[in-house]
Amino acid sequence: MQNQSFITEFVLLGLSQNPNVQKIVFVVFLFGYIATVGGNMLIVVTIISNPTLLGSPMYFFLAFLSFLDACFSSVIAPKMIVDSLYERRTITYEGCMIQLFAEHFFAGVEVIVLTAMAYDRYVAICKPLHYPSVMNWRLCGILMGIAWIGGFLHSVIQILFTFQLPFCGPNIIDHFMCDLYPLLELACTDTHFLGFLVVANSGFICIINFSLLLISYCVILRSLRSHSAEGRRKALSTCGSHIAVVVLFFVPCIFVYARPPAAFSFDKIVAIFYTILTPLLNPLIYTLRNKEVKNAIRKLWTRLLVVSDEK
Repeated sequence: MQNQSFITEFVLLGLSQNPNVQKIVFVVFLFGYIATVGGNMLIVVTIISNPTLLGSPMYFFLAFLSFLDACFSSVIAPKMIVDSLYERRTITYEGCMIQLFAEHFFAGVEVIVLTAMAYDRYVAICKPLHYPSVMNWRLCGILMGIAWIGGFLHSVIQILFTFQLPFCGPNIIDHFMCDLYPLLELACTDTHFLGFLVVANSGFICIINFSLLLISYCVILRSLRSHSAEGRRKALSTCGSHIAVVVLFFVPCIFVYARPPAAFSFDKIVAIFYTILTPLLNPLIYTLRNKEVKNAIRKLWTRLLVVSDEK
């Protein structure tokens, strides 16, 4: 498939043109990225190494979400960090398309995984007697398959029409990454229809899944009235973590993709929330409010200390 572009690279303006601000960006986001990958992979290793946690669908989904957060952050943060060291920040046309595909692929998978996690909590709280039979490993496998396929289809649709856009004029992107609306503004053709396709593909997916999540948690909160005080406390603690992650991820996504097609300079500030901040905060949100995960991390740490002492 041949694209119609005459441009071989794009210039990314990043978060700021000020050299002093760029140094701050480098330090802050370098440590933030290390913490993001370290925190999320710690959760993955903790759950995989603990048979009790791995045997629970809730923690299986949590390990999967943490893995996705590490991957999603790795698509964007390293390039952004390295670029902050240079005055001229560029990305090749092919690199831009790859980043665009990977970004929407992992984000699309994560949207479906978050919805699956909400369904898991709905069954656990509203239908506890049926939970083992409903949330079996066959269903968990099907949900994971749907997440991967859904994310892939979502990203393929985005990349197919983006690849057909002709870029023959300006090549400056006022962003720290390749994204759809900035690219549409650079195209040498009328992109109104394609802009609405972006809203239909990305915006509606965010709105529909966010609406399903809100409905599921309204049903859960309503059902908690019949639970004991201890049961309500435990359920609210678990659901509270998930709701915080959902809001941090979906609200910025809806703001960016579910509005009339246009690119604004403040979009890159909003993008930081769902590309950098949410993957960073997810491990903290889930571990600080979860006794089982904290105990499992302590056991893993103790096991590692014992092994290192023996050596």
